[in-house]
Amino acid sequence: MESSTKIGVLQPSELGEWMQQGKRFILIDVLPKEIYEKRRLPGALNACVYEVAFPDQMAAITEDKSEEIVLYGSSAESRDAAEAAEKLLRLGYRRVYALDGGVDGWLRSGLSVEGENVKPPERLGPTVDLEDHLYAVNTDESVIGWTGRNGNGKHYGTLKLSKGEIQVRKGAIQGAFDIDMTTIKNKDLEGDPLQPVLIAHLLSDDFFFVKMFPKAAFILDAARVVESPTLSSPNFEVEGTLELRGIKKGIRFPATVNRREDGSVSIEAHFDMDRTQWNVLYGSSRFFDHLGMHLVYDLITIELRIFAR
Repeated sequence: MESSTKIGVLQPSELGEWMQQGKRFILIDVLPKEIYEKRRLPGALNACVYEVAFPDQMAAITEDKSEEIVLYGSSAESRDAAEAAEKLLRLGYRRVYALDGGVDGWLRSGLSVEGENVKPPERLGPTVDLEDHLYAVNTDESVIGWTGRNGNGKHYGTLKLSKGEIQVRKGAIQGAFDIDMTTIKNKDLEGDPLQPVLIAHLLSDDFFFVKMFPKAAFILDAARVVESPTLSSPNFEVEGTLELRGIKKGIRFPATVNRREDGSVSIEAHFDMDRTQWNVLYGSSRFFDHLGMHLVYDLITIELRIFAR
């Protein structure tokens, strides 16, 4: 049940006056402990809103839900203090305030903190400026995950690349990847006698017809940088051609590219693809009637983790 009590908002100057007046209230830093230990408002206690134990941490600080509680987080851009306040209101705390602007707003108002004045957090994702090189894919480390679904549940597993390379030249990114379709594996039915039945079905002409088409291929035509990505969002838009079951179709998906400490490059992507565009038609109600238990949804979820150096 949502609380009808509203969150109070305190300006840094108001909180500063409360401190000078010796007003009774509890000041809570809702950031992770390692950040709290480096930089905190004078007299603040710590309960990290990102932890499942946040309610227990608050209960250990005070069991009196009528206490005035002031919460602060990182900045005006971060929802940390607002999220913590909403949690406390749902737990029955009645006099809850959030500091406007968090620690950043407090410092901009010329007020002091205890501990080190750590730099503001980086919110934008990495801008990966790849050097001109031919990057070879590590096929042992790289993996393609797949998930297929129907009305009763889902099956998921993996595929392996047989080879791959990424060419970076004057900012342009291209590449080619071969996928070994004979490496189809299923994970969710491990130990079940139905697992080899499912794999045989996927290998058959009902699905990927691996006897006729043992290899799939992806040609990377372009990878464009996303403008101002966040740390938790993709930083590239990938465009290319997927050849599967002898059919070539264009495909586009977002990806996250990072440079690792050893100089190699990691690429991660998650997206859905319509299998019927590549003539994988089994169980699709767009092509067959009266499917019953044989119905299979058209979309397959693909999860890529590729490493190259």
